[in-house]
Amino acid sequence: MKPKRSLVGSLAAGLAFALSATAAPLFTFAQTPTGSPVAAAQPAVSPKHKAAFDAFEARVKEYVAMREGIEGKMPKLSKDAKAEEIEAHKKAFQDAVRAARASAKQGDLFVPELAAHIREVIKAETPQRVKKEVRETVMESEVKSIPLRVNQPYPESQELLEMPPTLLLRLPQLPKQVRFRYVGRNMLLVDRENGLIIDFMPDALP
Repeated sequence: MKPKRSLVGSLAAGLAFALSATAAPLFTFAQTPTGSPVAAAQPAVSPKHKAAFDAFEARVKEYVAMREGIEGKMPKLSKDAKAEEIEAHKKAFQDAVRAARASAKQGDLFVPELAAHIREVIKAETPQRVKKEVRETVMESEVKSIPLRVNQPYPESQELLEMPPTLLLRLPQLPKQVRFRYVGRNMLLVDRENGLIIDFMPDALP
């Protein structure tokens, strides 16, 4: 199983900073029907970033609709599926999505305009000490040497660096099927289920 590292340690300082810097909470919690807390709000997106963020979210939704359509046509795994059957299903899913995105290249989703907006948000809205801790965590990890190729699987043998929630709250919002990752100074958009690198942008460290 892939080891997973979180930058939550860095989050603590940033969250305290954010909460003490304003009377309004960074995010609030609401009760679900089952009584479990869920994040109910996020900081408002600046008007100068909104159009770029909205366009990115629309591109991500197009990808998700495509991959959901492919998955929906695949044979369903049984509840008692063996490890090799699960792996074969994942490989078939990867191959089908890769074939559908055969012409995919870096920057298709992280277009230059969007990348510039994300860098500005990361630079302007992350406390300095959190930036330092995040940089150190990322650069000390083993993932910094992973070769990045769009439409290729993220190596299963490598650890996963989770994005700090303080940053996630300020970035474009993602459907459940995809997530952001850090590899070195790069921000990746990765499919949660099939593990494919959908796209990436360079120079994304705080």
